[in-house]
Amino acid sequence: MTESLWSDHVTVADASAVTVALTDAVLDRLLAAPQGLEARVYEAMRYSALAPGKRLRPLLVMAGSRLFGVARVSALQVAAAIEMVHAYSLIHDDLPAMDNSDLRRGRPTCHKQFDDATAVLAGDGLLTMAFQVLSDPDTHGDPAVRCELVAALAAAAGGAGMVGGQMIDLLAEHMPLDIGAVTRLQRMKTGALIAFSCEAGAILAKAPAEPRLALRGYAHDLGLAFQIADDLLDAEGSAEETGKPVGADAAAGKATFVSILGAARARAQAVRLVDHAVAHLDLFAQRAELLRQVARFVVSRKT
Repeated sequence: MTESLWSDHVTVADASAVTVALTDAVLDRLLAAPQGLEARVYEAMRYSALAPGKRLRPLLVMAGSRLFGVARVSALQVAAAIEMVHAYSLIHDDLPAMDNSDLRRGRPTCHKQFDDATAVLAGDGLLTMAFQVLSDPDTHGDPAVRCELVAALAAAAGGAGMVGGQMIDLLAEHMPLDIGAVTRLQRMKTGALIAFSCEAGAILAKAPAEPRLALRGYAHDLGLAFQIADDLLDAEGSAEETGKPVGADAAAGKATFVSILGAARARAQAVRLVDHAVAHLDLFAQRAELLRQVARFVVSRKT
């Protein structure tokens, strides 16, 4: 069971280390390269999905699942699926047609390590495999739960979620956005996958409406705080710290929380959002302490 992974007093660093090890083991198994010429796309998929990282979304899946006593194997299947979708989004985001980035997680981006076409296929492969994983009986014995997971992730990743947010982000290079539009953009582009990650444990547990709403509220505020922290890192951080190019938003003329509010006000807003996120967890008492720590970590991180 997931509750045996750590105690109520575990630190974010320790819980993250456990989550990284377990999630990467599942990804390594699921992404085993076959014999044959198609092995090259698996190599690219593995290169991106198993790249060093915090595995924040899998951590949210595991921490949320622990609230309901969800079986570890089920939580890890979902954790692997969400990391596949996240890795796919980074591959495509880095392409010359998008952000044209050369560096991701401290090493060459997928299209630089392989080539543009292979990177596109690797992203496609990761996205589609994520739904294969969610639909597998290993994820849950109840087909209705598996269908709900597939539908929820599809909504979070598609035109009404991450993909739609990315479209608005591209348009933002050529048109001004006010704070309301930037907030909506980031809720879709970043917040939707974070929301799915937070609520996945409740779906696996067939939890009632009240705890689901609490986790949804937590995720809503956490997602915006996360993006503000990202904007601050892009404006004030270094490539050595973040493992990716910085200053890209300003160079592209994109409106961000930092460009609209200024660094000081944006930082203060992130802290307020974290306070709001944490308040949503009162329903779970001490059992949600790790999720509270994750929210505070999000605005203090350097990568």
